[in-house]
Amino acid sequence: MPGALDGVRVLDLSRVLAGPYATMILGDLGADVIKIEAPGGSDDTRFWGPPFQNGMSAYYTAVNRNKRSMTVNLKSKEGRETIRRLAKTADVLIHNFKTGTMEQWELGYESLSRLNPRLIYCSITGFGETGPLAPLAGYDYIIQAMSGWMSINGTVDTGPLKVGVAVTDVFTGLYAAIAVEAALLAREKTGRGQKIDLALFDCAVSALVNVAANYLLSGDVPKPLGNEHPNIVPYSTYMASDGPIVIAVGNDRQFQALCSLLSDHSLGTDPRFQTNPGRVAHREELNRRLNEEIKRRTRAEWQRLLAEKGIPCGPVQTLDELFRHPQTAAREMTVTVHHPVIGPLTLVASPLKLSDTPVSYRLPPPLAGEHNDEASWMAKQTNSRKQR
Repeated sequence: MPGALDGVRVLDLSRVLAGPYATMILGDLGADVIKIEAPGGSDDTRFWGPPFQNGMSAYYTAVNRNKRSMTVNLKSKEGRETIRRLAKTADVLIHNFKTGTMEQWELGYESLSRLNPRLIYCSITGFGETGPLAPLAGYDYIIQAMSGWMSINGTVDTGPLKVGVAVTDVFTGLYAAIAVEAALLAREKTGRGQKIDLALFDCAVSALVNVAANYLLSGDVPKPLGNEHPNIVPYSTYMASDGPIVIAVGNDRQFQALCSLLSDHSLGTDPRFQTNPGRVAHREELNRRLNEEIKRRTRAEWQRLLAEKGIPCGPVQTLDELFRHPQTAAREMTVTVHHPVIGPLTLVASPLKLSDTPVSYRLPPPLAGEHNDEASWMAKQTNSRKQR
């Protein structure tokens, strides 16, 4: 069954995480993605490890399936001409070179859109193409620091902490996929492509969501709360007798239902805890008393009891527990593809569940330049595109 983006060609000049994550999403949805690297392979994640398997890093495999690989020397006149030739028949081009680099090579939007007015051109940079920081490179760690993310993670004792995954890259990859798909829809109406200017910094600020809204409304600078929620209590990690469990009480009814399970009945009648604003104001005492209660039972016991009361909860799982969990299997959140060097390769599957145009797993993460020898492929694809 053809994917939702079947027939869309994407030139992927990006590397590391944000751009490759976006293009993998497009590839999963059926797009023909051509990954462009320098000869020998210039995506840094190819070399980020361990772990490696037969020379291929786990990091690289995470975001590069459903792509063909071509190696092109963009510093040469011939290499840049290859990109122009490909751009003439492409639908989308995504890159994450520093601001101004593509223009220096005469591969900027203005140049390529003259060759192909239908081209959707997505630039992903650390700080965008305007503003005083536009010339600077941006890495997730730096963006987490500058965007406020680190200031709200951790505790007063630990100091600022980054999130364990490069979340600003992930946010930007998701925003890039959304923007490209929106531009494809707009092109159906206008017949024209357009430029997309995406910054990791902007996407990280956008993803602050309610924490940013809290500050903009109140003027109060948020403090790190560890695993607690700035607006809701109790909404935290508690220690059961056999390990940590998250309990997320979203309203007053759920709080009273939780209290009905506790031996300390005074928690449910204490006037300080009757409403969420009161619980937020007295979070330290409430959470201390709740911890005394939660440690009396196992995580499984609490899961059963809380589920019966309709209270959201879940154990803090390690990755081995996650991938053994029957819910992970039921949702088909892993997929095994055949790789020409590794053999069977298990990857995290796409979370996108489309009934009529499902995602597909057509190509494993490619070796650098794996498709260079398909001499007739480019000409054949170019001719077929001209006939559309």
